[in-house]
Amino acid sequence: MAQAAAARLITKIVDAQAARGYASVVLTGGRNGNGLLAALAAAPARDAIDWGRLDLWWGDERFLPDGDPERNYTQAKEALLDSVPLNPARVHPMPASDGPYEPDAAAEVYAAELATAAGPEDHGPVPTFDVLMLGVGPDTHVASLFPELPAVRETERTVVGVRGAPKPPPQRITLTLPAIRAAREVWLL
Repeated sequence: MAQAAAARLITKIVDAQAARGYASVVLTGGRNGNGLLAALAAAPARDAIDWGRLDLWWGDERFLPDGDPERNYTQAKEALLDSVPLNPARVHPMPASDGPYEPDAAAEVYAAELATAAGPEDHGPVPTFDVLMLGVGPDTHVASLFPELPAVRETERTVVGVRGAPKPPPQRITLTLPAIRAAREVWLL
């Protein structure tokens, strides 16, 4: 699955860059998300991507200190990001817990960053992502939208803080359905 999805993602990114000059992808963590990134790192065709014209966002993040091995951003760096020539200004990790924000304020900061990146052509408060990847947890959660928590029913805000997640750690930041629906394609890994 990881190799097939990586090949398909390369094609989507290259096609978007050819059409608009850039591409925008939302990454997911977990075994499947990191497996896809590792397969992408190993794929010979990865060099077809203009890494400097790729915007990377995250669908959710564990609210832990920067560099924590359980953060999706840390895992993505190890699996792929540190091995490709990305433009650091186009890589948008969610805030870490050792920054100045608690989860709700960190979510507002990320929502503001998304809103700043959205252009008139996006018709909304987030960019129109080319591909937004989601893993599916054993309890059917995607991103950090757990079935029993209020974030899964959010209809206004694009990013929210999560407290009391049933899967550790209990504090997280997540895109909500309004942001997820802004993607051209949503992939469930």
